Amino acid sequence: MKKLIILFSLVLGIALSSKAQNKPAEFKFDKETYNFGKIPSNKPATVEFTFTNIGDTPLIISNVETTCGCTVPEYTKTPIKKGETGVIKVTYNPTGAALPFSKSISLTSNAKTPTKVLYIKGETVSAAN
Repeated sequence: MKKLIILFSLVLGIALSSKAQNKPAEFKFDKETYNFGKIPSNKPATVEFTFTNIGDTPLIISNVETTCGCTVPEYTKTPIKKGETGVIKVTYNPTGAALPFSKSISLTSNAKTPTKVLYIKGETVSAAN
């Protein structure tokens, strides 16, 4: 009986230590803010935010939200394994007014930090400029 308890304890200890060594999924972005500078008020502008999963478990993005309908996100919908990369592509459609803009893009995932926010900014100028 003693041998059985020792064997069970050893197996449980190994299982728990190997699980503890796994780092949860986590983003590492090439950039988290992008400045478009001056863009024509009649032309959409697009940027790609590339990231790598630096955790041990697959990274799954469950939702991407923007602050308004003028900002449209596209994102990698398949799980991103350890060391693999994914992309958040954001297109800003100017509303026609020549004004500065600043928008946020919120990502929800299974990462260690479950909510991540990216930012775009710039200034729309009249199409004649």
